[in-house]
Amino acid sequence: MSSIRLDSLDVFAAIVRCGGFRAAALERGVSSSALSQTMNALEEALGIRLLNRTTRSVAPTEAGQRLLERLAPALSDIRHAIAEIDELRDSPSGTLRINAPAPAIDHLLCPLAFDFMNTYPDVKIELISDAAVIDIVEQGFDAGVRFGQQVAQDMIALPLGSALRYAIVASPDYIKRYGQPHTPHDLAGHDCIRRRFPGGTLVTWRFSDGAEEIEISPGGRLTVTTAHNELQAALAGRGIAHVFDDYAKPHLLSGRLVELLPAWSPSLPHWFLYYPNRRLPSAAMRAFLDHLRNYDWQAGM
Repeated sequence: MSSIRLDSLDVFAAIVRCGGFRAAALERGVSSSALSQTMNALEEALGIRLLNRTTRSVAPTEAGQRLLERLAPALSDIRHAIAEIDELRDSPSGTLRINAPAPAIDHLLCPLAFDFMNTYPDVKIELISDAAVIDIVEQGFDAGVRFGQQVAQDMIALPLGSALRYAIVASPDYIKRYGQPHTPHDLAGHDCIRRRFPGGTLVTWRFSDGAEEIEISPGGRLTVTTAHNELQAALAGRGIAHVFDDYAKPHLLSGRLVELLPAWSPSLPHWFLYYPNRRLPSAAMRAFLDHLRNYDWQAGM
């Protein structure tokens, strides 16, 4: 049997449904002769006649009727599948999966996603916390969040939130017992709360006062794996913590923590939300990107 074009089966069904070549041609916006050629090629490929043609009417043969009975539900399923895809393209719905480090989720993506979900109730969002640099396409994510230098060149990237800054903080009780460091070098005599990345390496602390840059590997009795635990330890007076200032701000305002070495805390690059530039975004993703571009970060924090 010769190869069969699937669109020729749809032509066959349309001719029977419309009751003739002329009506089917009008419905499809083509000529009757074009449909006739398609049917001739289909019947030749199958090796059997599907339509009985007279000058007044067209009707399926027994073989044509059997084929039509099997085709009808299949063609209907295909139309429904295409309609669902059109709905995803034109109307924001479905699920968005975003991979991001925990601080970006805590302070940026959660407020953004909560506000977005109020506007688009048919969209579901999964926020997956991950500090590792991954292939978001390979792992089935619609977007990721990383620092600019970590974003692959074949991605489209949008800045997320404002510039970042680390804060060195400790409780008033800790400072009362052990004193206050005045330069990063003084941290060598203090109990610092260390944090280990999922890959196993310890976080280094970087400082700059505009004239001098210093990087240290802090020493201390306690090592944790999350910024939340590092902050928790600082609040309990267990040592000096090194966290994004978004984590520390409420406790600095309440007086439960004191910022140390503020003149040595440089600004860092933005987070960036990135997504593939070779993939046509879904309606949900397009709506999320528009929401991001228009989001008021000051109001949302």
